[in-house]
Amino acid sequence: MISIIEQLKQRFTQALKIAFEQDFTEIEGLVVPATNPKFGDYQSNVALSLAKPLKQSPRAIAEQLVKALEISDLCEPPQIAGPGFINFTLKRSYLENQISILQKDPRLGVEKAAPPQKIVIDFSSPNIAKEMHVGHLRSTILGDCLARILEFRGHEVLRLNHVGDWGTQFGMLIAYLREVYPDALTTANALDLGDLVSFYKKAKIRFDEDETFKEEARQEVVKLQAGANDSGHAWQLLCEQSRREFQGIYDILDIKLVERGESFYNPMLSGILTQLDEQGLLTEDQGAKCVFLEGFTNKEGEPLPLIVQKSDGGYNYATTDLAALKYRVEQDQATRIIYVTDAGQANHFAQVFQVAKKAGILPENVEVVHVAFGIVKGEDGKKLKTRSGETIKLKDLIDEAIAHARRDLETRLSSDERTESQEFINHVAQGVGISAIKYADLSQNRVSDYIFSYDKMLALQGNTAPYMLYAYARVQSISREGNIDFNQLDEGASVLLTEEAELVLSKCLLQLTEVIQDVERDLLPNRLCEYLYELSKKFNKFYETCPVLKSEDPIKTSRLILCDLTAKTLKLGLFLLGISVLERM
Repeated sequence: MISIIEQLKQRFTQALKIAFEQDFTEIEGLVVPATNPKFGDYQSNVALSLAKPLKQSPRAIAEQLVKALEISDLCEPPQIAGPGFINFTLKRSYLENQISILQKDPRLGVEKAAPPQKIVIDFSSPNIAKEMHVGHLRSTILGDCLARILEFRGHEVLRLNHVGDWGTQFGMLIAYLREVYPDALTTANALDLGDLVSFYKKAKIRFDEDETFKEEARQEVVKLQAGANDSGHAWQLLCEQSRREFQGIYDILDIKLVERGESFYNPMLSGILTQLDEQGLLTEDQGAKCVFLEGFTNKEGEPLPLIVQKSDGGYNYATTDLAALKYRVEQDQATRIIYVTDAGQANHFAQVFQVAKKAGILPENVEVVHVAFGIVKGEDGKKLKTRSGETIKLKDLIDEAIAHARRDLETRLSSDERTESQEFINHVAQGVGISAIKYADLSQNRVSDYIFSYDKMLALQGNTAPYMLYAYARVQSISREGNIDFNQLDEGASVLLTEEAELVLSKCLLQLTEVIQDVERDLLPNRLCEYLYELSKKFNKFYETCPVLKSEDPIKTSRLILCDLTAKTLKLGLFLLGISVLERM
């Protein structure tokens, strides 16, 4: 189903050609949603934009456009306001017809993209031998949400987990593993190293305090890079244990990823240097090989280079990212590549993208986007940490959210004198707790920092996951109370919008396509959250003012259709956020 705004734009383009015999398809302000309901549902300020090129007053232009517009099937006669704004109000009959169509459409009117793209999304990306912490929360949740939306639109999406599974730190870890578990380097069996973070900290202490150990660690790096079997086996053990721990987090958050770590690109790194050299981009500076960039300077105002090979011959993140970009373009054949990382890496990616374009690694037809995000803060306004000052483990954060949700649920059940099974309580607590974490993050504009508060994210009122989940559960309670199977509603039943609350809800239901296309383009999931919040509020208003089960047919069936369509829209929208609905709360 073509969105309403797209239909209006198409009609406007035709009217412009008829009225002025010119093509104004790129003109600004063609059609936008009205910000004030009293002016209608949609608005155009195109007449103001055309005043200068047409050398006419905006109001005169608006009058000519209105005469040429063919929208009688969509809207009431358009109204001209102020200096030349054109306001549109959707017809009741049009809304009724569109709601009937949506009710029968499993995709709720959201068409698949044509043509679909091959898209790579690089997200989550924890480091081996280190625990996932709150800093990985935003990347993981944002990346998954964007992947879900792009997949729903029909794009071919590759969800990549660019884990940190290579580098000098592995020399330190392998050397310590050789000391503590000498048999581990030769046995074929998997090894439980216990708390891998604690293991890492102990190895780091040895590395910092013992020069002999430090040299052994350096030699392990050389052996690992040279392909020594025992060093490679130790590296594999460390990676496998980390993967198991990461997977536990991904499972509970319902995150799907394909791992392709830094080590995957090692064989390609020397080729990157060759390509940069052939393009005349490489410069040697203090023994390191680098590329000088346009628009980047250090504190002294001197040109800032991107180092691609260190003075000791080793490679770094930039080299790996260039190799990854080349592989994603040439082998994965992606035409859109999205990197979901914190805003602190913005300069790094801007530099890598610039070098990639200069070297011919990144062609003009491939879009690269850095989806940057701010940090998670505690209620004190500082970076979220434990009381002892350590970074909060992501697993602990999830467990605590579920525990909070369980306490809130048990308190509510007690006050309502409801008795529920432990299975029900566990299921709802986990669903609400995880949903609250995800929604609290996704509902923020990702470029901003946000305050993490269990109380706020678990509130039953406001723009929170529980509020959305309750709106969905309310529809299911209507089904149970009235013994109604929404799947058995008469497909030929008429939709009759007799009350203002029904009209308002219907207009909101018809905006889903516009919202999803906005998120697909701008990669800002908070817009979908805002839409679902508005939909929930409008449904609750409808529920309060328009009796459903106590109405008589055909009004009753029409209102049941609105309830069902609202529930379907909430379920789909929440699914795209990575949130599962609850039938009862």
